[in-house]
Amino acid sequence: MEPTIVTTAALLLGFLLDRIYGDPTSLPHPVVGFGKAISLLEHRLNRGDFRLMKGAFSSVILVAAAFLSAFFVTRYLDQISFVLSFLFNGTIVFFCLAGLTLRKEVQMVFEAVDESTEKGRSQLSRIVGRDTSGLEPQQIRTGALETLAENLSDGVIAPLFWFALLGAPGMLAYKMVNTLDSMIGYKNERYLLFGRFAARLDDVVNYIPARITALIMLLVSGKLAKTKQVFNDGKKHASPNAGYPEAALAAILDCRFGGPNYYFGQLVEKPFIGTNPKTLGNEDLRISLRVNQRSEVVMAVVSAVLFLVIHFLV
Repeated sequence: MEPTIVTTAALLLGFLLDRIYGDPTSLPHPVVGFGKAISLLEHRLNRGDFRLMKGAFSSVILVAAAFLSAFFVTRYLDQISFVLSFLFNGTIVFFCLAGLTLRKEVQMVFEAVDESTEKGRSQLSRIVGRDTSGLEPQQIRTGALETLAENLSDGVIAPLFWFALLGAPGMLAYKMVNTLDSMIGYKNERYLLFGRFAARLDDVVNYIPARITALIMLLVSGKLAKTKQVFNDGKKHASPNAGYPEAALAAILDCRFGGPNYYFGQLVEKPFIGTNPKTLGNEDLRISLRVNQRSEVVMAVVSAVLFLVIHFLV
């Protein structure tokens, strides 16, 4: 059977498995292995002089290892068994997507804050890097929906984008970049130099997917007329990418995201995205989850078609 057809079918299989099961917590996860490898190099190399160079070297080695290992395995399986190739590629997609799990986590934040502010703070702390100890219910709900929008890009749209261009090796390499950024891409004393390259690399690989995410969100919600507003608001965010899906969801809900928050004990003055400081509720969550799910389906179809076109033309 034609390997391109097999790989496209595997993409759709992995996507469906993520929609049904979410993160397979009972199985060995490659991202856990990525984290251990990153931690090992960071502890050994993030000391002394030349930390910027050491961090860049570590990032390049780890991303290359993720890509090449998957590349050679997929090439080998394509030659010996289309069944094994199908299962391997489908498993990679399943492991690299985080759609259902994210939606469940965000929904649990809303359920928790409905019970008590303290429970909401605790639940939100599982999915954000900010200090949640002083947040009020409105801030908790805002933080959860911001995370839902941003991680739609990082957790689903971007991995599918890189699969469309480079197959399972590209998706796995993207997850390594994303894991590097989440572990060492901070502007604090420990990681300022060592993690700088990883943070910049994450900005690069998410540049196009973040903007695609915003457009798809507006498309599935019938709000394409707000594209100019969203792209103007998206530029206000300190991140070159995170602001676009957040701005899209703010436009869809007619609400306001952003504002000052504490990160690692420091107050960060983030600009507001959107203009309407309305109180967010469960209806806003319902709309957000619906937009999220529809966006995932659209991107899965687009990725499958794009993968087929690229590989039949090359």
